[in-house]
Formats: sequence, C-alpha cells, structure tokens
Amino acid sequence: MKNKNNQTWKGLEGKATSYADVGLSLYLRKAFLASAGYDSIDLDRPLIAILDTTSDYTTCHRDMPSLVQAVKRGVLEAGGLPFVSPTLSLGEILISPTSMLYRNLLAMETEEVLSCYPMDAAVLLGGCDKTLPAQLMAAASANLPSISVVTGPMRTGSWRGQRLGACTDCRNYWNKYRGGEINQEELGEIQNALCPSGGTCMVMGTASTMACLAETLGLMLPGSATAPSGSGDRLRIAVTSGRQAVKLAREPIRPRDILTRSAFNNAITVLMALGGSTNAIIHLLALARRAQVNLTLEDFDAFSSVPLLVNCKPTGAYWLEDLHEAGGVPVLLKALESLLDLDTRGLTGKTMKELLENQSPPENWQNIIQTLRSPFVSAGSLVILKGSLAPQGAVIKAAAATPKLLNHRGPAVVFESPKDAAQRIDDPSLKITSNHVLVLRNAGPVGCGMPEAGSLPIPSYLAQKGVKDIVRVSDARMSGTAFGTVVLHCSPESATGGPLALVKNGDLIELNVSEQRIDLLVEKTEMERRKGLLIKHQLPKRGWRRLHAQHVLPAHLGADLDFLVPTR
Repeated sequence: MKNKNNQTWKGLEGKATSYADVGLSLYLRKAFLASAGYDSIDLDRPLIAILDTTSDYTTCHRDMPSLVQAVKRGVLEAGGLPFVSPTLSLGEILISPTSMLYRNLLAMETEEVLSCYPMDAAVLLGGCDKTLPAQLMAAASANLPSISVVTGPMRTGSWRGQRLGACTDCRNYWNKYRGGEINQEELGEIQNALCPSGGTCMVMGTASTMACLAETLGLMLPGSATAPSGSGDRLRIAVTSGRQAVKLAREPIRPRDILTRSAFNNAITVLMALGGSTNAIIHLLALARRAQVNLTLEDFDAFSSVPLLVNCKPTGAYWLEDLHEAGGVPVLLKALESLLDLDTRGLTGKTMKELLENQSPPENWQNIIQTLRSPFVSAGSLVILKGSLAPQGAVIKAAAATPKLLNHRGPAVVFESPKDAAQRIDDPSLKITSNHVLVLRNAGPVGCGMPEAGSLPIPSYLAQKGVKDIVRVSDARMSGTAFGTVVLHCSPESATGGPLALVKNGDLIELNVSEQRIDLLVEKTEMERRKGLLIKHQLPKRGWRRLHAQHVLPAHLGADLDFLVPTR
C-alpha cells in the first residue's frame, strides 16, 4: 500500500510509540534523532535495519563488523537509511550446554526486533550454526521484507603439509589423539592451525548447509552462500545485499511470499545433493511451520533418491572455499535443474528458471560438483528411520557412516545423559566392543536442549586398538562436521517417555538402514512393564530453560516452541 507521497515505505513513521498521539510519537522521534546528528534529509528515506550478531563469544563472526559497514554502504548508495541493532549471538563452541537450547530465544528476540522498531526492510547478519536458522524463522513470522547475509566460511589451515578444516579435522585429530596416534605436542600444533581465519566451519557442517539452503530458498542473493569470510567477494555481497534491501523496501517481497512448498522441496533436494548436516532437517521443519507450510519427515524421505553431487567434507574430500571456486550454489542448482521446481521466486523477484538461464553447468575438470549422470553417491546421503526405538522418526547421515555398520545388530550400553557418557565412556569395566550399540538418552529438546552429543567418542581403549566407528543411538543431535554411524533425533525423546527411556544394558538393538528401521528387540509386554516404572523427568526450576522445556516441540516437528508456531 502506498502512502500520501506515493511511497510503499513508511520510514520513521512506521510502528509509532504508543502515547495515544501519533503526531507526538513522530515529533519525539525526530527530536531525539536530531541529537544523534540526523536531519530531515536523512530521515526522509526508507529505513533499513541491520541486525548484527557480532560477539566476542562468537569467533565465527570475527569479520562481521566489516560486513556491517559494507551493508551500510550499500543501503546508503541505494538511498536508504541504515540502522544497526545488536541481537543475541549464538557461538557454537563457547556456549553451555548447547546453542540449540537458545535458537528459539534468538528467533523470538529477532521477531520482536523486526516487529517493534520502525523499519521498511531488514538485513539479517548471521552465519554460525543457530544464528541463521533463528533469523530465518523470525523473518518468516514477522513477514517483513528481509535479506540474509552470512559471515561465510573460514579459509583452510595447514599442518605439516596437510590441509586442515574445522571442525571435521578437529574431531579427526582428537580421535587420533585419543587413540594414541599423535601426542600432546602435535595436538597443540594442530589446535593452532585448525581455525586460521574468521568465519564458520569450512566444511559442509550446519552453518554452510543452512547458508546453501537459504540461498536455494531465495532468502539471500544468488551466489552468496559460499564466499569465504573476510574476502572481497563476501564484502561485495554485503554491499549488494544492502542495495537489495532498499529495493525490497520500495517493492516489497515478503518472506512468506518466498517460502512456498515448492521452495522447500527445492531446499530438500539441495540438502540431499550436498550431503548436508542432519541439523538442517530440524531447522527446515521449524522454518516451514513458521511459514505455515506442512513439511514432515516423510517429505525428506520422498527425496532420498536425490544423489550426492558435492564432494565436501565430512562426506567428501574438499572444503567450502573449493566449492565457492567451483561456482557454489548456482552451479549446483544448474546440475540439479531437472529435479527442481523452476517457478519458485526469491527476493530478487526472478524465478529460478530465469536465474539459471545463463548459468554454466559443472566443469568437467572439477572434482567438487558432479552431474546427475555421474554422482559421487547414487542416493541416500541422509536417511529417515522409524521403528520401535523411534516411532516418530530418527535420522542418520548414511553418507558419513561406515558402510558395514549400516545394517547391524548389537547389545546396548546405556548412558543416562551427556554428563554420564563423559564420565564413563572410557571405563574398561563396561567392556564395550565394536559390536555394541552405544545409547545416549535424556539429550533431546526437553531433556537437555538437544546438544551435539550424539556422536559419542569411541572408548579410548577401543580407539587404541584401531576401532574408528561404532553404532551410536540417541535423541541428541550431532555436529554437521561430524561423521560415523550415528542415529540421531530419536522421537519421541526419552525425557517424555519415548522408547529410548526403556532401553537396558544388553538389550539388542537392530539398525537396518536399507529398510529404514531402528528397532529395540524387546517384547511389547516387557516394554509396557518398563514404561510403568518410569520416573517423570524433572523440569528446570526457572528462567528460559524452564520455559523451553515446558513448550518445546519434539524433534520431528522442528523443536520450535509451541506458542511460536502459527495454528492453521
């Protein structure tokens, strides 16, 4: 709707402070902004918010201040007025017990910022694992014209001639240390080489996966998901995004115009082709519910035949800077063109068909993005499981698992919590063998905020014998940078009385990925008897943790808060 000056934007006049006098609100705004040096020429422009997640606690966002300045430059060049606002920052490494516990808090805060301040469009600066999905969820709920800009992946490091990439190599070398293959001094050298620059993990972990999916959905500019942090490409993307935000203020395209069922289908297709993070399944489910799109685990299953085309760690051999040099998401979309809905339309206003019209396919000399005719893996990079241990679903990243363990039966060794596992995993008296199935419970959304504890370490005495993998099952998540035969997101979770809570040491568990099943081989009558003996999970006593535990939805529904999900 246009105003009296034939403008679609409201600028400073939007969202008046409640004094029961709109004129007074605008008068006071101009008076106080005058104290900050703004004049009438400044204030007669579209107002563009820049939501900044810079924090010393989030080292991935080290280069974000330069992105803020670049976005501001783009906004000013296009005739807008930039206003920067900080929000909660969720660094994956320095937060306890897990950043996932606070994803919904950041989503709620971001939605409120988008809803309460005057702005005609917003630029959302994120990147680290939970910041990007939280911001996208907020944008879908507020439905204000928004564009996402990520900080971008780190550059790779080097140790003794070996190229290194966080955090797949973090885990790889830690496991070697636990297994006695490297010593403390070597571990220290590696530690200082793993993260040589600002930016998110430079493998196809959660941050990079979600950036690629945001680009596919159309919520960021084409070609902007993979540019390395601190690079000229990344800064130019920020400037262009600032300009685009002003265009969105004048010609609004809102998130829910973009987030259609077809757009989510395209995103799932790309997720499978990337061999992306299992965490992306939870985030896409949550985002779809915010956008009032009925997306379920079964929909991911429907795309399981999409082949793996991207050769990036942890399922492949390369890093994000290599993917960027190979053309990034646009080239991957071109390779997948025949599988995509080309009528979807992102924030540029162009359809995917138009965006891909002049895009070149993968080059024959590259070994990073393959074609549908010659994929790296024919199908099934991510697999949805169901069965008596996860009636409402579980997930396994089959492309990062040990093939011989994908169909496995073994006795359970149960850990009651991530803390219990940390204390007892190396206890020789447990007599864990490579045939056992490690079970972790009370680590789901209600139980523990759903930490990345699912990829339990190999017991040190097995690692020292050369054991690299063992079947692990939990209601937790694992890092997108991790690898191994790990069954995740078992739903319903143990803290709410799910079957995982009923497992005892020695019970046989059968994993059959070819049949998409995970089963506890215990008689139903015995399961019912055990269920009658369960002690109710105790909720946290106060604050956000209590609110979260009381209202968080199960993993198979996206683990959002029930009161933030729109009802149909």
